[in-house]
Amino acid sequence: MTTFLICLAALIIAYFTYGWFLERTLGIKGDKEVPSKTMYDGVDYIPMPRWKTFLIQLLNIAGLGPIFGAVLGATYGPVAFLWITLGGIFMGAMHDFIAGVMSLNHNGASLPEIIGKYLGMTTKQVMRLFAVVMMILVGAVFMLGPAGILASMTGWDKSIWLYIVFAYYILATLLPIDKIIGNVYPIFGIALIFMALGILYVLFTGNLVIPDLTTFTNAKPNASSFPIIPTMFITIACGAISGFHATQSPMMARCLKDRKESRSVFYGAMISESIIALIWAAAAMAFFRGFDGAEDSLAGLNAALAAHGNDASWAVNEITNTTLGKFGAILALLGVVAAPITSGDTAFRSSRLIIADFMGMEQRSILKRLYICIPMFAIGYAITLMNYDILWRYFAWANQTLAVFTLWAITVFLYLRSYRVFSGKPYYLISLLPAMFMTFICTDFLFTSGQMMGLERNLGNILAGCATIVATVAVWLHMRHILKKGELA
Repeated sequence: MTTFLICLAALIIAYFTYGWFLERTLGIKGDKEVPSKTMYDGVDYIPMPRWKTFLIQLLNIAGLGPIFGAVLGATYGPVAFLWITLGGIFMGAMHDFIAGVMSLNHNGASLPEIIGKYLGMTTKQVMRLFAVVMMILVGAVFMLGPAGILASMTGWDKSIWLYIVFAYYILATLLPIDKIIGNVYPIFGIALIFMALGILYVLFTGNLVIPDLTTFTNAKPNASSFPIIPTMFITIACGAISGFHATQSPMMARCLKDRKESRSVFYGAMISESIIALIWAAAAMAFFRGFDGAEDSLAGLNAALAAHGNDASWAVNEITNTTLGKFGAILALLGVVAAPITSGDTAFRSSRLIIADFMGMEQRSILKRLYICIPMFAIGYAITLMNYDILWRYFAWANQTLAVFTLWAITVFLYLRSYRVFSGKPYYLISLLPAMFMTFICTDFLFTSGQMMGLERNLGNILAGCATIVATVAVWLHMRHILKKGELA
């Protein structure tokens, strides 16, 4: 349990230390107007209390990521604790925080517009298409999953639940953010926190043994097929870093009442998600000791998941129902149904905002919102008719690839700030190193994974290294060019 406790303490301390450092680096002060006041429209730009924006942001970015991703990532062993902790502190929370502040600086602009401002028009156009497609894909996947679970629980036809979830998505996407999202999300956010605290209590008081990190050896029985680098870093996405988060930050950037709320809402929500992921990873590693005669808890976890088709939802239900009783069953239902639904509707809402931003279409009018939403939901419904496994297979990689582009945009932003505010001190290293790391991980997965190109591992590693060097040099030259011409002052 020592490794788990150290990582848990590190995440909590990081909010007050590294989070404070980032806040000072960004020069956040409360004397500058926020978009919720300067751009108020009663639909998307609406000031809300900090506690609401925090809980909404947490639920927006969480979904199933810190639960299912952590459970599947736990199969690699205690090394997963390190990625959740270090990734959460220095990559994910930094990524969400600075992306949110960049949106604040540009009137709550959506992610593709922000990326375009710092990486150029070509990248902006690519990101507009990439982000919209990804958001609609997320929304569609998070219609199919909950509808299937609800159908199996109630005996109703899956199509009935699909129509119910679909109708909810339409309302949540069209109505002002304070009507449904602003009232329902905080409740689910609190429940998500209580579920994690309940599991944490069981870890401390139950007869469970959390393995410590004594080696970096891969605990998966088929380790050669699922290497830690790059597969674990793709598997544990939302609990450490996720590009999807940066698409959600602008929604809350449009609702903050004061810029000083940025650290708690953006950095704090991601640290909270990493803590939730850490707790679930620990629970998964400790709970299945002795399953089917396995010699240790990690072998038991891998055997249990293999026996149930690597279904993380089964593991979550098993853990909560056994340790938390009937109350746990209710919370498990929240985790496998409510959490993805509340990420799916904000994915569609984010897609509407992205489209509205690049079309320059105001959103006060319900008619203007319908112009965007009707074709968007038609495409989303068509996607639900496709095979679920195929849809989900490439989401994790696309999600982390979006984080790569966001990290490079943040690097340009910090590079310019380093020279204009800090006399050339290399504060851009805050994001440059994570950007290089994630570029290598995503390109390595692209080259070596059997789901993608499936190249020989050494060759894939070399190509990923070359791609990372090329990306770094290209962004460096771009930054020097911008600084020389005095653009983006």
